[in-house]
Amino acid sequence: MSLRYSDYSIEQLREELGKLKEKAQKAEQLGEINKVAIYERKMQIVSSYMMNPDEFQSDDIHKLNGDPGYTFKINFINGVMAWGHRINLLGEMHETEEALPISLLGEKVEGK
Repeated sequence: MSLRYSDYSIEQLREELGKLKEKAQKAEQLGEINKVAIYERKMQIVSSYMMNPDEFQSDDIHKLNGDPGYTFKINFINGVMAWGHRINLLGEMHETEEALPISLLGEKVEGK
């Protein structure tokens, strides 16, 4: 029976993160770009479980790790996912609400 990431201890999460990094590197060496993307997303999720979701609040605006052209305004937090809207450099908010793992949220720019 496999455990959910939410059931893992911090040590187990670190171990899983190491395994996923190794798999991503092997996939990259083999030119399996799709697998690399899958492992990277899993690493983002695992990293999110190593963070405290209580540090993120509704209406906060954070930089996005790996995407300097956007910030992200949080509408609400559900588990380790932040639901909200991307904002571009011109301050224009995307209409579509999306969910991002909290590990993608960088430094807080504005908020409570």
